[in-house]
Amino acid sequence: MLTSITEGILCCLTGKSANVVVPIESSEPSDGYEFVEVKPGRVLRVRHIVPERGPVPEEELSAPEPGRGGRVHCKRKITVYRNGQLVIENLGDVVRSEILHCQNGNTEPSSTVEVELSDYNSAATSALAPEPKAAAATAATPGPQRRRRRKPKRTVAIDCERKISSCKGTHADVALFFIHGVGGSLDIWGSQLDFFSRLGYEVIAPDLAGHGASSAPQIAAAYTFYALAEDMRALFKRYARRRNILIGHSYGVSFCTFLAHEYPEQVHKVVMINGGGPTALEPSLCSIFNLPTCVLHCLSPCLAWSFLKAGFARQGAKEKQLLKEGNAFNVSSFVLRAMMSGQYWPEGDEVYHAELTVPILLVHGMHDKFVPIEEDQRMAEILLIAFLKVIDEGSHMVMMECPETVNTLLHEFFLWEPDLPPSESPPSQDNTPPLDNTSPPTTDKNPPPPESQKQNK
Repeated sequence: MLTSITEGILCCLTGKSANVVVPIESSEPSDGYEFVEVKPGRVLRVRHIVPERGPVPEEELSAPEPGRGGRVHCKRKITVYRNGQLVIENLGDVVRSEILHCQNGNTEPSSTVEVELSDYNSAATSALAPEPKAAAATAATPGPQRRRRRKPKRTVAIDCERKISSCKGTHADVALFFIHGVGGSLDIWGSQLDFFSRLGYEVIAPDLAGHGASSAPQIAAAYTFYALAEDMRALFKRYARRRNILIGHSYGVSFCTFLAHEYPEQVHKVVMINGGGPTALEPSLCSIFNLPTCVLHCLSPCLAWSFLKAGFARQGAKEKQLLKEGNAFNVSSFVLRAMMSGQYWPEGDEVYHAELTVPILLVHGMHDKFVPIEEDQRMAEILLIAFLKVIDEGSHMVMMECPETVNTLLHEFFLWEPDLPPSESPPSQDNTPPLDNTSPPTTDKNPPPPESQKQNK
């Protein structure tokens, strides 16, 4: 899903000795910290902050969701051909033309998109949907007979209806999950956890295995994508409420995507921060992280400097201090090597992402040298309901560099809900304004339209 190989540089920032991580006993279970055994001998540190509320009656939890909200009917057909061509057809009710309006008020009906999976660069530009009339003309123009007779390799039909409503911190049925990437820890979310917990949200942020204060098994199989995904599944099932919002950074975006695909009825919204394109995970055979762990440890000063230059828009004392706070980036060379070689997830391809029907906010730091903006633009094209926000002052670690901006964007997205048709509008209009009515002053001066979605709708 992302250029995760470069993300592994995170682990070498503190220069710890090889195969040493902070022992789990060193962190006291205070200030909302818990230790959860997801499997025998596999213990993860979790920061779980629950706002002070009285007991919530069962009938209130099962009552209709507060706020006006809106029901979105998603009908889509995805066809994959043997030559790698991906065809996306939006059928029937269209999300964008009926509910999600652009800033200028224009809307577009359904359209058909054809892209070549074998050529990523050309696909990123050729996936733009034609205008409705042009699309009809293209469909009516007879093409080569050989192409018309092709048989699809795989066809996926999506026909579902879901309700999207405002998620306020005062709602007892809302939970926020924050998932970090390779080499990080839950401490990189410090500003976000404090901000949203003060607003009354229930927040959950785990340390991945081998990271932060979680246990670090000394077997490589413990750090494959599937092993880590099962850890996240266990935590999700333990802490999930009726409406859950997943926030992932870099490699953590893959686990958010996995959970949103596995639990579409429970996942209400998703935030992807510098997650990259919708491509299947596959470890690189020619990578510096395939070197022995002792060699990686010796190279840690060079890798630390490289990450500081590529992961942050500025390289000052503030950025260096951010990297040293808490347990963030305190990962052993063994864990790093196992994490990088275990990133194998062939199911997470473009079709997998195109099947998602949950609203998704994409946040990208303009100066990110690890994940090009073209990858997040490609992700916005493939996803059904997607918003792309670009922060001009940020880089790969944008939530640490620009915490106020990121917190504002996330909060607006949590409070966003689709517009209802006039006939269904409730009498009271004192609800929180939708996302497109607000624009953080600290975002870049010329970003993509805040509510612009991929043009293949």
